[in-house]
Amino acid sequence: MSKQKSSYFCQSCGHQSAKWLGKCPACGEWNTFVEELIQKEDNKNWRSSSSLKIANKPKQLLEVSFEQKERLVVSDEELNRVLGGGLVAGSLVLIGGEPGIGKSTLMLQIALQLVNHKVLYVSGEESEQQIKMRAERIGIVSNNCFVLNETSTQNIFKQIELTEPDVLIIDSIQTLHSAHIESTAGSISQVRECTSELMKFAKETNTPVFLIGHITKEGTLAGPKVLEHMVDTVLQFEGDRHLSYRILRTTKNRFGSTSELGIYEMVASGLREVRNPSEILLSQREEVISGITIGATIEGNRPLLLEIQCLVSPANYGTPQRSSTGFDAKRLNMLLAVLEKRGGMRLGTQDVFLNVAGGFKVEDPAIDLAVCAAIISSYEDKALPQHICFAAEVGLGGEIRAVNRIEQRISEAEKLGFKEIFISKYNLKGLNIDQYHLKICAVAKLEDVVEQLMN
Repeated sequence: MSKQKSSYFCQSCGHQSAKWLGKCPACGEWNTFVEELIQKEDNKNWRSSSSLKIANKPKQLLEVSFEQKERLVVSDEELNRVLGGGLVAGSLVLIGGEPGIGKSTLMLQIALQLVNHKVLYVSGEESEQQIKMRAERIGIVSNNCFVLNETSTQNIFKQIELTEPDVLIIDSIQTLHSAHIESTAGSISQVRECTSELMKFAKETNTPVFLIGHITKEGTLAGPKVLEHMVDTVLQFEGDRHLSYRILRTTKNRFGSTSELGIYEMVASGLREVRNPSEILLSQREEVISGITIGATIEGNRPLLLEIQCLVSPANYGTPQRSSTGFDAKRLNMLLAVLEKRGGMRLGTQDVFLNVAGGFKVEDPAIDLAVCAAIISSYEDKALPQHICFAAEVGLGGEIRAVNRIEQRISEAEKLGFKEIFISKYNLKGLNIDQYHLKICAVAKLEDVVEQLMN
């Protein structure tokens, strides 16, 4: 029997050390090292058999045979979008999110929708009866969805050899433990070892594997940072538990774009796909209010129209407040300085509060002009017409800069019934204005926008 060994792991980044350290040399965090028992064994293959494996030999790249395999397309179009067109054979997908956000509901819903493929749903957190209750609430019937309540990876792989599933779902990776490591489940070494075994299984059998992961109080994925490097795709499930809308965002994808997102609505029967998010992100107001504008942004390949809300009021406590939700605070300060310098507005004694409706976080610079228009509207206390939207970047000199994919932004605004859109005049090059039925206002300076909006 091999001698048991212990090592120290940083609970923040997973750095391993032979002795305890006060400060982690990798991430710089203090008092994060915890001792864990480790036991190395020769047989770490996911298969139960201990057959001798022949070492691989190097090949020329031209000699490597490659066959383009079709992706496994699920009926959930939002998930297909964030994955880049469907599930890739042998891919390892990690889904993280806050407790109660709906990760297990989403994965069980996907498992029940794959009626033509055998799916094994392994749960280490919930009993079979709890999963059955959730499946009845979702209301989808499938004869190819198998449920296993197990936490040992060795027992899981035995059932995998008997079941031979087409898709494997693990809920969650922090509950699994491997016999090769003596530490407790959820520790740094256990999470890394269990993920390594599942990765070997996925690559050797070309079986797609979903891993549900917990997140820390800082909002990052729990476990070592190497966990995100090992998997092929990292999806972040975001949203407020007190609101109904959820956002599935891609932060890493080896098989597609990392800027895609999917939008869901949590209803009594599970998660409903939101096919046209622009309609739900624009509030239905009975009266026209100042400080509200519409901006055209693009997330991945999807154009979105977002509502920008701004409130400008005199500062009563000396130092003015600058607060933004869903928009970069530093960029807000920059736009306020541009408005004061180039637009002639006295904002130094004003409190400014900015909000992107719907819980979205926007990084697209094309939303700058909509933010400036909302500030101008609230400062002058003059409501803008509801049929106007904006799509342009604002520079430090007050110039209105061009943005990419302006055709998609204009088409989305036209589809939702807007009659006028403000863009940069530098976007007119190569743009066929005659094909659109809405009015396109091309501006070059911020002063021109202020003049047109206030007149």
